[in-house]
Amino acid sequence: MQTRITAAFAATLALFAATLSAQEVTLRFQHFVSPASANPTYFMQPWADAIEEQSNGRIKVELYPFMQLGGAAPSQYDLIADGVIDGGWVIPAYQPNRFPEAEAMELPFLTTKSGEEASAAAWEFTQDYLMDDFADVHLIAAHMHGPGIVHKKGAEITQVEDFAGLNLRGPSRPATLLLDKLGANPVGMPVPAFPEALSKGVVDGGVITWEMSPSLKLNELTDSHTDVAGDRALYNLYFIWAMNKDSYAALPDDLKAVIDANSGMMASRWAGRAHDLGDVVGREAMIADGNTIAQISVAETDRIKALGAEVTAEWIAEMDEKGFDGAALVARAQAAVAAHVDSAEALSN
Repeated sequence: MQTRITAAFAATLALFAATLSAQEVTLRFQHFVSPASANPTYFMQPWADAIEEQSNGRIKVELYPFMQLGGAAPSQYDLIADGVIDGGWVIPAYQPNRFPEAEAMELPFLTTKSGEEASAAAWEFTQDYLMDDFADVHLIAAHMHGPGIVHKKGAEITQVEDFAGLNLRGPSRPATLLLDKLGANPVGMPVPAFPEALSKGVVDGGVITWEMSPSLKLNELTDSHTDVAGDRALYNLYFIWAMNKDSYAALPDDLKAVIDANSGMMASRWAGRAHDLGDVVGREAMIADGNTIAQISVAETDRIKALGAEVTAEWIAEMDEKGFDGAALVARAQAAVAAHVDSAEALSN
């Protein structure tokens, strides 16, 4: 009799365990841009679809744009860490001085104009320097967008002096430091605030990617779009795609494996490539609406690079004062970028 009871109890436990392992999980991820913009279109939604497909429908990822679950873009990291949401997209630069080492990837002219190449470098740099900074969340990807472009009302930028006195939106400390060096009045603000600031005349323009231009209606709110010469970006921005640690830990091992299979270098490159795809579409949209598309000459770009080098040198000194090895951070970021430029060139040959 005892044997039968034990066997029945074991069978019940096995059935209960099987039920748990087959549970359906809904994960709520949040971001702060239009669902039609590049990262949600080419990375977030395909990533969510891949998770659902590879889990045989046991994980459902719901994406909420425009901070629909609450909070503001600068609070996104804490919303994830505190479990208000299961995951989402974070720009560490929106909390100045909280993640200072991440700024190394955002320094002027450090990255190429390929978001995918820059994102591969960002993931490597993150493994070396930033995992302790992001210990409150489960990191899925670290990536960069494509090159930052100067979008403004009125005529295009042709020389350094054209920046003088312009009120220009910047997304990060390195970007605003560069704008200040150029003679502009930098105005730090997250991307959701940019269109309203333009429409109300708070800013004359700002720096942001091609890919965000259509969703922000920069074809209507600005007249000209100016890039620098060469293969290096005026500036770039660092992002993470992350998950609440408890939400991840609560998954059974086989579902953790699905998340893991769509994390790391692969996901980081995927997210960066999304911006590259969007940049092509965004630039074409600005051309189609008749806006001025311009590129600063090589000689003037060199003048901007010299000012960017001053920003980098001052950043290194500032980091040293804070107890970090600023030169080592920059050297590692540069080495990671160089390695993935070489890798991309080798693949194309």
